[in-house]
Amino acid sequence: MKIVVVGSGGREHALAAVLGRDAEVVVTPGNPAIEGSVSTSVDDLVAAGDVDLVVFGPEQPLVAGHADRLRAKGVRVFGPGLEGARLEGSKAYMKMILEEARLPTAKWESFTGDRLDDALSYLATMKPPYVIKTDGLAAGKGVLVTDSLSEAELDVRAKLEGGSFGDAGQRVVIEEGLSGPEVSVFAVCDGQRAVCLPAAQDFKRVGDGDSGPNTGGMGAWSPLPFIPEGFEAEVNKKFIEPTLAELRQRGIDYRGCIYAGFMLTEDGPKLLEYNVRFGDPDSQVVLMRMTSSLSELLAAAADGDLTKVAAPTFSNEAAVLVVAASENYPIAPRIGDVIEGIDAAREVPGVTVLGAGVGQRDGHLATAGGRVLNVIAIGEDTSKARELAYEAISKISWPGEHHRSDIAAASV
Repeated sequence: MKIVVVGSGGREHALAAVLGRDAEVVVTPGNPAIEGSVSTSVDDLVAAGDVDLVVFGPEQPLVAGHADRLRAKGVRVFGPGLEGARLEGSKAYMKMILEEARLPTAKWESFTGDRLDDALSYLATMKPPYVIKTDGLAAGKGVLVTDSLSEAELDVRAKLEGGSFGDAGQRVVIEEGLSGPEVSVFAVCDGQRAVCLPAAQDFKRVGDGDSGPNTGGMGAWSPLPFIPEGFEAEVNKKFIEPTLAELRQRGIDYRGCIYAGFMLTEDGPKLLEYNVRFGDPDSQVVLMRMTSSLSELLAAAADGDLTKVAAPTFSNEAAVLVVAASENYPIAPRIGDVIEGIDAAREVPGVTVLGAGVGQRDGHLATAGGRVLNVIAIGEDTSKARELAYEAISKISWPGEHHRSDIAAASV
């Protein structure tokens, strides 16, 4: 099977690595750290023939309708069409779908720029923590969670007046703050059915102890010992299947990944958000534990019939991922610094180093984004996986490199 993975970050590197166990994989546009990266567009690759499956990594091309465009040409695609991708393209739309499907979620309301006063009045009725989200895509950075009402008010003003996130922020969703552990579950969907992969947890704040601003994710781990047995099956029954049914009522044949983010509250799991692709970096610790064929699973979903493949299987070992980030990430990341020590890090047993924001400088790998490398370690348990991941990341350096030192620390 020949598979084209669309995207250029750590998630796409992980997809390529796992799909590549039993398939030929090309990544477009990829990056210099990902073997099989090409500058050829997905359209040209498809036109050249011999492509069995296209897998979309990031959300932007899905929200733009590129999966629909390729399917119209007869291409087998893993990734939802434009209407399905609205689950991530608009948080207000996603919350409306949750209400229609009667799924447990946080109390919420959405506001546009012409309702700034209404938004501020609604915010004043909420209790801390205050949660303000841009309606549109913001690369995982459009969420503010704060105990300060004045900070929340400033954020609402900045977004609705166009001062932050541009068009993506000119509608906001204001939610009640929930408390409890956050977990992610990835569901592979064929339009009718879904298979939920093992839960993972990521770490959004830039600093140790969950301090500092939100990021796209600074680390992740799986499996989660605090998750009850059968949790993923319950998620499928109580959340994913009703969502697919609601989408079908709207004429949406959803074939792709649904990323469900939950808060495990005292009242049970509540759905924080849906995304329409594998998470970055939390899906990587799940995918790297997979022992069955990812290519066969995604192809069956793309064909609309998951019954053609057996349920996916996973190693009992633990995976811990630590992100190495550029100086000043996530505010104004510095780029262009040569990366040292990747080969030494890869020599640590059980370690895989994935390229995320990576480019080239004078023939050497260099920083080209905020989150530069994802260092993943597989170990017999979480403690061993952490030990290996941090041993490996200690060998990597560039000016201003920083990473959290407490990923999965509470588990050991």
